Amino acid sequence: MDKIEELLTRGVENIYPSKEALEKVLRGGKKLRLYQGFDPTAPSLHLGNYVGILKLSQFQALGHEVIFLIGDSTGMIGDPSGKSETRKPLTREQVLSNSKDYKEQAGRILNFSGENPAKLARNSEWLDKLSFTDLIKLSSNFTYQQVKERDMFQKRIREGKDIYLNEFLYPLMQGYDSLFMDVDLELGGSDQLFNMMTGRDLIHKLKGKEKMVMTTKLLVDAKGEKVGKTTGNALFLNRPAEEFFGGIMSFPDEVLPLGFELLTRVPMEEVITFDYKTKPMKLKKRLAFEVVKIIYGEESANRALSQFEKVFQKKESPENLPQIKIESGEIEADKLLFNSGLVKSLSEAKRLLSQKAIEINGKIIINEKLSLKENDIMRIGKAKFVKIVIGN
Repeated sequence: MDKIEELLTRGVENIYPSKEALEKVLRGGKKLRLYQGFDPTAPSLHLGNYVGILKLSQFQALGHEVIFLIGDSTGMIGDPSGKSETRKPLTREQVLSNSKDYKEQAGRILNFSGENPAKLARNSEWLDKLSFTDLIKLSSNFTYQQVKERDMFQKRIREGKDIYLNEFLYPLMQGYDSLFMDVDLELGGSDQLFNMMTGRDLIHKLKGKEKMVMTTKLLVDAKGEKVGKTTGNALFLNRPAEEFFGGIMSFPDEVLPLGFELLTRVPMEEVITFDYKTKPMKLKKRLAFEVVKIIYGEESANRALSQFEKVFQKKESPENLPQIKIESGEIEADKLLFNSGLVKSLSEAKRLLSQKAIEINGKIIINEKLSLKENDIMRIGKAKFVKIVIGN
């Protein structure tokens, strides 16, 4: 498989207008301007964002102009794609705070300096300058019927749930990103198709130009549920390498082939030869190692692998654990989790306890009153460990 063929097929769900059309442009030698947008709705990029950044890095390696777009305006609304409830609006201060480490995290995979550097942009640079008249003119390019046919809007209509006007405008805002940056190609997960096609329509109507769209596959299990969740949270790139490694080790065996395709640089010729049925543990450790190596470096990947084998296969406690301090060893389990900041709410604590996701010194605990001792080890989910310290 040559590099262009891999670019067009690895982890790719669809290409619009067609794979053949994009391939013709690429093999013709044209250097494309392309982007993917990342709304700062959380204070860190996560595994789903990583998939897009890794695909952007493939284009960068072939000399194309890559734009890493932070959606600091669109992020204030929140993308309604796939959401059965309206997102809570964020303030400008919140999105700026959330995105402060995005360039550093993306820079572990993309090159923002040197030859053919990736460019960082924020869509507030142009969206904040649109007047109400500008917005009305833009919106005249689309109909109410087009937007309301989105699956999640139809689901809300059937359930009698509200759809707010700003959610209707979100695809238009994302579409204007393409128009303003005058891009040749936009990347995004397959759940972003409607938003990206809005930009394709807009740039065609107003500039007479064909913007191509590439959708990447989603990492989902056999039930179609997104994979990459651990103890109720996404796998975030600001977490320790050991925790990220453990999160990947919790993936169901069935996603291993797709995991190697989407999340690693292991050649596809090798990926298709793996014995996924008889060696899932070995391959899962390889998958976790390859991903952590890309994001955190080979030294961190080796350390994470060593700790995983020590904790989960040799049943030893990990070293250099973070500590939580409590005043007394007598405490309810849910309050211990919440008061120590390990979870965001008592309800989340109760959920984890009911799922048998909490252990003390290797013993599963329920929502009970605990009698803890100094240096007890608590495990939260598959990969997070803390040491108990008692005293004021």
